Amino acid sequence: MILVTGAAGFIGFHLAKKLLDAGHDVLGYDNVNDYYDPKLKEARLAVLNDHEEFIFYRKDLMDEQALAKVFDDHNPRLVVHLAAQAGVRYSLINPKAYMESNAIGFFNILEACRHHDVEHLVYASSSSVYGMNEKMPFSTRHNVDHPISLYGATKRFNELMAHTYSHLYNLPTTGLRFFTVYGPWGRPDMALFLFTKAILDDKPIEVYNNGEMKRDFTYVDDIINGVLSLLDSPPQRIDHWNGQVPDPSSSKAPFKLYNIGHNSPVNLMDFIKGIENQLGKKAKINFKPLQPGDVVASHADVSGLIEDFDYKPDTDIKAGIGKFIEWYKEYYNI
Repeated sequence: MILVTGAAGFIGFHLAKKLLDAGHDVLGYDNVNDYYDPKLKEARLAVLNDHEEFIFYRKDLMDEQALAKVFDDHNPRLVVHLAAQAGVRYSLINPKAYMESNAIGFFNILEACRHHDVEHLVYASSSSVYGMNEKMPFSTRHNVDHPISLYGATKRFNELMAHTYSHLYNLPTTGLRFFTVYGPWGRPDMALFLFTKAILDDKPIEVYNNGEMKRDFTYVDDIINGVLSLLDSPPQRIDHWNGQVPDPSSSKAPFKLYNIGHNSPVNLMDFIKGIENQLGKKAKINFKPLQPGDVVASHADVSGLIEDFDYKPDTDIKAGIGKFIEWYKEYYNI
């Protein structure tokens, strides 16, 4: 039995579907909040509910008793924790939501896992942990102690708490720093969704830092393949780990961190041009300054995943945008 939290969310939905298609029994756990249109979340759940092997709990991570009962009743062997309050900019407006979901909610997951002998906890971190870092590509061996958003800070907190539980309770944990995930069934607050909708509606798009930004856009199928590659391979203790020259991505504890991205950053204006080409329509652009909490560029060093699991993200940006727009038009009957 595999527990996927955030199963009604973008990445959680894709992971749960892939696991179900492969014949696994999947538990879904999600509060289906209204951070963005719940109808989209319900539509994802409708797809998952077509599988008899899918059991869904509409519960909150803050509900310790509900979470404990799910673990008591099903005793999941593997846990993929993808539920979180997402969004860098929203963390400036509603910081409490991030502390509740990303800090306390993650603590509740850790507690449930340690009390039920979970074999492997895989959890979503984020490229946002790199904060003020400017050395590219971002490496899991770099120091990440200077976050510039509360969202990024809570994700770094997750990594530190996971290591502590790995050390104290021998709970194998793997943190995945996701880099700008996009694709069908994506989040409406993300650039590809926002830009596509605005261009089709003949409305202007807001482009920050005057368009001088780069992102390591990563297609969702490549992300899911990366998650699946390591799910049954919990990290082991590294007895020769050197505390004199500590590697932040590993430990003497059963703990590991990986970047999971495309390793090929794209200029934001080229990204917009790709959307325009797929839609056959030009965007109206309102250029704006860099927003608080945003970074100018991201670039994932994915050498760790390549070395350990032969990770190969192979969906180029043109194909990925095309697949999203195909889904978007079908979903909204355009």
